[in-house]
Amino acid sequence: MGNADTKLHFRKAVIQLTTKTQPVEPSDDAFWDQFWADTCTTVQDVFALVPAAEIRAVREESPSNLATLCYKAVERLVQAAGCGCPSDSERQVVLNCSRLLTRVLPYIFEDADWRGFFWSTVPGAGASGDSAAEDIGSIDSCEYIWEAGVGFAQSPPLNYVHDLNRTELLKLLLTCLSEAMYLPPSSERRSLNPWVSFFCSSENRHALPLFTSLLNVVCAYDPVGYGIPYNHLLFSDQREQLVEQAVQILIVSLEHEGGSAASAALRALDSCGSPSGGEEQEPAGPDNLFVNYLSRIHREEDLSFILKGLARLMNNPLVQTYLPHSAKKIQFHQELLILFWKFCDYNKKFLFFVLKSSDVLDVLVPILFSLNDARADQSRVGLMHIGVFILLLLSGERNFGVRLNKPYALRVPMDIAVFTGTHADLLVLIFHKIITGGHQRLQPLFDCLLTIIVNISPYLKSLSMLAANKLLHLLEAFSTPWFLFSSPQNHHLVFFLLEVFNNIIQYQFDGNCNLVYAIIRKRNVFHQLANLPSDGASIQRALQRKKKPGVSRSNSAEAESTDESTPAVPAGPGSLKASLEATPEIDKITEKSQVSLDGTMITVAEPDSAQPPAAGESILEGDGEGWPPQAARSRLARGWSSGTRSARTDWGSRRPLYFMSLPSAFALRPLGHPPGPLLSQMSFWEIKLPLQTIMRLLQVLVPQVEKICIDKGLTDESEILKFLQHGTLVGLLPVPHPILIRKYQANAGTAMWFRTYMWGVIYLRNVDPPIWYDTDIRLFEIQRI
Repeated sequence: MGNADTKLHFRKAVIQLTTKTQPVEPSDDAFWDQFWADTCTTVQDVFALVPAAEIRAVREESPSNLATLCYKAVERLVQAAGCGCPSDSERQVVLNCSRLLTRVLPYIFEDADWRGFFWSTVPGAGASGDSAAEDIGSIDSCEYIWEAGVGFAQSPPLNYVHDLNRTELLKLLLTCLSEAMYLPPSSERRSLNPWVSFFCSSENRHALPLFTSLLNVVCAYDPVGYGIPYNHLLFSDQREQLVEQAVQILIVSLEHEGGSAASAALRALDSCGSPSGGEEQEPAGPDNLFVNYLSRIHREEDLSFILKGLARLMNNPLVQTYLPHSAKKIQFHQELLILFWKFCDYNKKFLFFVLKSSDVLDVLVPILFSLNDARADQSRVGLMHIGVFILLLLSGERNFGVRLNKPYALRVPMDIAVFTGTHADLLVLIFHKIITGGHQRLQPLFDCLLTIIVNISPYLKSLSMLAANKLLHLLEAFSTPWFLFSSPQNHHLVFFLLEVFNNIIQYQFDGNCNLVYAIIRKRNVFHQLANLPSDGASIQRALQRKKKPGVSRSNSAEAESTDESTPAVPAGPGSLKASLEATPEIDKITEKSQVSLDGTMITVAEPDSAQPPAAGESILEGDGEGWPPQAARSRLARGWSSGTRSARTDWGSRRPLYFMSLPSAFALRPLGHPPGPLLSQMSFWEIKLPLQTIMRLLQVLVPQVEKICIDKGLTDESEILKFLQHGTLVGLLPVPHPILIRKYQANAGTAMWFRTYMWGVIYLRNVDPPIWYDTDIRLFEIQRI
């Protein structure tokens, strides 16, 4: 009954505020105190009793009253911060004020005329509480870090009341930081979020203990605990709510726009102790102290604590028990991926630590699980992007490809074919599923997916037969003429796959008999690529045979047995999703690097392979990959093929062109000068297709395989694989090409994409209460599926 009276009293106060036509004096404490004193309303009550229409009405019709309401609420928070809230009633006032401000702030942010309100000077503002604030200011807040971990060894006793109160205050802080939602997306916008800038600057003397508290709370959290079945149904877990708010505050605060740190940042580190131990003197970092602190963490024990904590939470959805739904499942996977991304991006020591051991696989498997699970769900397209971007970032480092050779023994329930192989096989199988079984909005990610495989391909020692067949299936699908000619960018996918095959053949031939066998089986695909139609009429006929846009998702699919698991399902009707910025093109977010002999990477500026030759340049010139020139593989080839080993000299060349005994379908043919109009009708990239290494392999091995099959009457592929396993192409292949790695490179476009995605996730995750629902969000759109 008392609670009902409290709600009625609070509602009457709201009605009085919305119906008053004259300004209420700030000194009228009797009126203002009824909003937070002697009331005990929950945050859900506040959102229900203060309708959006009434907030907007006060904003438009009585702006001075809304301004005074906010000022008085903040004033009470300042007073409470000064005195330390020794009584329950004072703590309740703080909660009531924070809940009311959480409700009102989004409607202030949506009006451009009001956004500067909290940064203005309020006339007549008093100095109450200043002396108390000085007293409490002498307290060293570094002694009150919430959880043991980075830079803090003591684990405070768990206090659920403290966790609940911290959660409420963090919710208000997150609302303050959300002003970015009400600004339109623009990669050119240089102005920082003023709330983030202030919160993470030297003006906030508690920046270091807050950063450390938030980080340690997240990384120390164990949702499963002792593993008692169904414990999450028997006991409430207030720590989970705190962890969710903490990780959201972290990812929002870690916003870096460049610049160097102020000297106050270093003073703060010296006074509180660096989170990385303070053993090294490092140059000043970013102005954002949260980014500064994160970038300077370097102690092995701290890096291990962070990695193990994040990996434990990321693997939570994969936890399997014999009792259904008996283990607690967390819901903040996307926030964890964003946080992991920011750690890898801002702290290269952390990135190298992740990659120096097989611990990186503890991150890879849950990411692949999430990608596979979300591939058919349009409401989780952002999750697909962040997962792929993380793998693109990791694939730019050699150690990532090396670690993928570890056998995959963990059996996570996924609807993929049962296989025996490595983590590289798992990655290829999942990527194949995404490309052939995902929804159409994932097509912009195809370049990224194949770039990842290209980056790791020089280091893959042994692909399974299943993974090899999947790669050949992708080439078969992408190389159909109707797909190649339907978009000017589609040929990039074929180039990527050919680069994968070339890398493995040149650098990992010995252990990849499965892939070699698959290439031999599908040799007609490469022959068709070497003989693509080049005249306008043939291309038009190929386009008319096109049945549907995109990649064929059913042709050539092989039957496969799958693990016992639920297949990926689309989003249910009515699901909400936040719009995203356009996916940046792969050449905009990567930088080409060449691996030198000593393993270091050298940035290279490679010309676009799809650009036509300069005036006067001969298309017959070799491209540095070996001999014969790549032009010899085009559809324009004319002339002859030899059934015996012979040597000829190509036109205008001084180098001999050798031919091995091989069926004519695979014999390379010299190229004569084509008529001008014919060259103008074909895409120049056809001439640049890197088929030479593969064609040389086929020249050598196809006759040998055919001979052994005839001589021994082989019908079992295992004998052929054994033959290929002990074969060699030493001295028969072209000189190995340099390994080219495409490393992720941040830019303004990617920064805008991540900002939009991050705030979209936060918007959709905060539904109880619905902080930003039905407000004029401009950073993205909320769409109903």
